[in-house]
Amino acid sequence: METIVLCFPVTAEQVEQIQQSASTARVIVAEQSEIAEAIFVANVFCGHAKVPMPWEQVVAQGRLRWIQSTAAGLDHCLVPSVIRSNIVVSGSAGLFSRQVAEHTLALLLALLRGIPTFLAAQCRRQYERLPTAEVQGARIGILGFGGNGQRIAEYLLPLRPHSIRATDYFADEIDMPGVAVVPPDRTDEVFATADILICTLPLLESTRLGIGRAQFARMPVGSWFINVGRGQLVDEEALVEALQSGQLRGAAIDVAFHEPPHDDSPLWSAPNLLITPHVGAQSRYRVSDTVRLFCDNLARWQQGLPLWNEVDKDLGFSRPSRRIPHDWPRR
Repeated sequence: METIVLCFPVTAEQVEQIQQSASTARVIVAEQSEIAEAIFVANVFCGHAKVPMPWEQVVAQGRLRWIQSTAAGLDHCLVPSVIRSNIVVSGSAGLFSRQVAEHTLALLLALLRGIPTFLAAQCRRQYERLPTAEVQGARIGILGFGGNGQRIAEYLLPLRPHSIRATDYFADEIDMPGVAVVPPDRTDEVFATADILICTLPLLESTRLGIGRAQFARMPVGSWFINVGRGQLVDEEALVEALQSGQLRGAAIDVAFHEPPHDDSPLWSAPNLLITPHVGAQSRYRVSDTVRLFCDNLARWQQGLPLWNEVDKDLGFSRPSRRIPHDWPRR
């Protein structure tokens, strides 16, 4: 009998929903404090372990066959031993794209319209009209054009930007009217032409700390930067310097290298920096949508079909043909 181990905040009703999709498999729910031991009884693991995991021993044991990550980021499980193994890995990239796009739009509009400045003035009982900016006519760059990047572009297009240029590993396979998609080797062009730059990249060895002094220096003076990808993508010292020098007019981050940032982090006092505590994917539907995706993938797993969001482990992310359909979640 197969054993499915879950490690995310499911209700009893949701566990039953998974059990009904799991045929005769046994379903176990493990807390974060238990998952490092419970993983050894799993044939299938669905969750996001936030504690150190004994992946090398799990791979050596040979019991685990499939990891369904409940997070879009896969660095918590896509470690070298798992990459080299026969374990199938699927993720949740794009499942929360609507929430991430709404949050990105909120951060961007707050920056452009001066909301943090006006709110600070309100707290001081000051009433002063200051210049603001707008999306219309702006040149927008999006780093990473998977589910989140595409949804962000979809939300931005009605605001009539001058242009949207995005980078993606599979640039030739993506066609979205109004968006020019280029391969990663042309990323420098995107930096150089972006009045607004939005980062949705995955965290890989090739992308870690890939945005730093050289990249910010290529951007037009007085541009804007938003990171809703991963905190470890950005050299935070370089980000603070770019804000202090005026190279960047403003920035917003929903992710940080350390979460929360250390008490003495310069992020807290950086000028024109808006920080939110990694809430871009939050939604009242998050767990129910995750369960729905897992149940759909369970059915595909049992039928021997390719999984939604199945990861090409050599690349570190899913190919376009395996990404969940753009109309997910289906409610």
